[in-house]
Amino acid sequence: MTTTVELELQPADGARLASLCGPLDDNIKQLERRLGVAINYHNQHFSIAGKPAQINIACELLKDLYVQTQPLRDQGVPDITPDLVHLLIQESQTLEQDIRPDAHHIYDKALTIKTKRGLIKPRSPNQANYIAHMLSHDITFGIGPAGTGKTYLAVAAAVDALERQEVRRILLTRPAVEAGEKLGFLPGDLSQKVDPYLRPLYDALFEMLGFEQVEKLIERNVIEVAPLAYMRGRTLNDAFIILDESQNTTLEQMKMFLTRIGFNSRAVVTGDITQVDLPRNAKSGLRHAMEVLDGVEGLSFNFFEAEDVVRHPVVARIVRAYELFDNQQRSHDEGQS
Repeated sequence: MTTTVELELQPADGARLASLCGPLDDNIKQLERRLGVAINYHNQHFSIAGKPAQINIACELLKDLYVQTQPLRDQGVPDITPDLVHLLIQESQTLEQDIRPDAHHIYDKALTIKTKRGLIKPRSPNQANYIAHMLSHDITFGIGPAGTGKTYLAVAAAVDALERQEVRRILLTRPAVEAGEKLGFLPGDLSQKVDPYLRPLYDALFEMLGFEQVEKLIERNVIEVAPLAYMRGRTLNDAFIILDESQNTTLEQMKMFLTRIGFNSRAVVTGDITQVDLPRNAKSGLRHAMEVLDGVEGLSFNFFEAEDVVRHPVVARIVRAYELFDNQQRSHDEGQS
């Protein structure tokens, strides 16, 4: 059953309306395509046709997006980008489902994290639980496909803990594993060779703190970004430690990392067990940890799915296609054995 709802956006403002709709009405078209509704408008008056549930979502999103077009001081009307529309659509469809009952009050704290992009907040139930667990557990595992916000949210939580003076330093690390390429052919010393592997961590920091602030904190050793091999033999107190791309750790490396954690420290371990770059005869330290550490007090395992992807919508469809293929392949192999 389809119906039509009328919506009036106030106050009337041509510049804000243009920002809301986007160039050539691209934002309106994305809403129509993703929500399965038809949207017509004249000036500030909108007419939305479709199924009642989808119409309600569309109306709330239009009102929310229009609020975000309020002019900023000395900067004029902000642009409403397709990325923002995508994120709000995803959030509206998933955030209120399956959130752990006790998670709401604890991840409200995380909503106060401020970056140059504004407040950072979860876009799905799994992200909400992930944030809640990072605030309440000594070691948190974030496991799932690319684009689900595992690393970004972990860096945000680390920056928040540092600014609240809950920790004195941030340490970001990942294994420098060759993904089909050889490190020896890269120019520079060891630090320069592994720097490209650490670039995603730098990018997240730059976005949240700004380039100059990050550089100052690195100079003062308040922030340290280093390959995992540099962690051996250290004990890390009063720190927020993030191990990224942990699916590429060996069993020994994962155990070494987890036993580096000292007093008043928190650790987050992120990885995607479907993208292991280790040699074929080497078992992933992340897979092993999932088996060995399940049920250990103070640890939390959080699993992300294709629905949690916050990149381009096609990325979620790609993840689902690979998952379906892997499941079919696994069923076929089991039938052969």
